[in-house]
Amino acid sequence: MSEHPIQGLMKTAMASIKDMVDVNTIVGDAVETPDGTVIIPISRVTFGFAAGGGDYEPEETVADQVSHSFGGGSGAGVSVKPVGFLVCSPTNGVRFMPVEGNAVYDRLIDLVPQTLAKIQEMMKHKDHDSMDELAETAETSPLHS
Repeated sequence: MSEHPIQGLMKTAMASIKDMVDVNTIVGDAVETPDGTVIIPISRVTFGFAAGGGDYEPEETVADQVSHSFGGGSGAGVSVKPVGFLVCSPTNGVRFMPVEGNAVYDRLIDLVPQTLAKIQEMMKHKDHDSMDELAETAETSPLHS
């Protein structure tokens, strides 16, 4: 069975999208600074695709000729928008630096691991202090002597 003309249109459009969008479009090439910090650009990629066509009967048929009339078209579009940079520093750890200055939520999400680590540290100190107080109370208790 021969390939329908719309299949050729779709294959061409999909091959074009494949050439335009790959993983390096979303996560860019890493750049390393002299102090060992690695900066990776991150982008948001959106794309759209449309194809359509139609078969129609010719008005006149010529004897001994197989007539196949087709009309169609396809199109695709790609948009690449920089979102921010992933900064991997030996001194400051991994942080996401958004391109837009109003990205409060992104900054909050970036601070969550640091905040949890500080809370856990405070809880350890509190538990340690509570155990010390309990030991001191037990030593000075009249029941201890």
